[in-house]
Amino acid sequence: MSAHHAALVVVCGGLGVSMSKNSTDLTILVIDENAIRASIIEEGLNEAGHLNVRVIHEMQGVARLIETMDPDVIIIDIENPNRDMMEHMFQLTRMISRPIAMFVDRSDTAAIEAAVDAGVSAYVVDGLKKERIKPILDMAVSRFNAFSRLQRELFEARNALEERKVIERAKGILMKMRGLSEEQAFALLRQTAMNEKKKLADIAQSVVTAAGLLL
Repeated sequence: MSAHHAALVVVCGGLGVSMSKNSTDLTILVIDENAIRASIIEEGLNEAGHLNVRVIHEMQGVARLIETMDPDVIIIDIENPNRDMMEHMFQLTRMISRPIAMFVDRSDTAAIEAAVDAGVSAYVVDGLKKERIKPILDMAVSRFNAFSRLQRELFEARNALEERKVIERAKGILMKMRGLSEEQAFALLRQTAMNEKKKLADIAQSVVTAAGLLL
C-alpha cells in the first residue's frame, strides 16, 4: 500500500436491526487471507478495547462460520482484490444483516457501486492503518444503525398507509351494506376491535375479506 495515496472511504448503508451493545462488547469477525494485515486490524481493535475478536484466514466455509459465530460486526480485508473474489464477498455481504467494513488496496467505480448494493457499511480503499481501524469500525456501526432505522421507519410508514387503505375500504363496505355514515362505520370497526381485542386494521381486513367472498 502506497503511503502517499490518500484513503478513499465510501460510506454505505446496511440492512437490519440496530444493535444495543456497548461498543467494546461487540463480537468482531475479521476475514483476511494475509496474516500480517490481519494482525494490523486485530491490534487496532485490541488497542481500542475490542477484545472479542476472531480472525480467520480462509474464505472457504465463511458463510457457515458467520452463521455459527453470529458476530456483531464483520471486517473484511482484501489486499489484491480481483473480480471473482469481490463478487464472492459481495454475495456473502448481501446475505448478512450486520455492519460490514471492507478494506481493499485498489478499486474502481463498478466495485464501489457493487459494495453499496451489497450492503457494505464502510468501503475503504488504500486505508489499512492501525490507527484508522477504530474510527472506521465506529463509522460502519453508526451508518448501519442509521440506515436500519430509516428502513424500519419506511416500513412502518408503508404499513400504516396500507392499514389506512384497508380501513377506508372496510368503512365503505359497511356504509354501503348497512346504510351507515362514515362516522358510524368507523365507530363500529373500532368497537369491534376493542371487543375482540384486535387491531383495527385486522378487523377492517376481515370485513374486506368477507365482503369479497360474498361478491
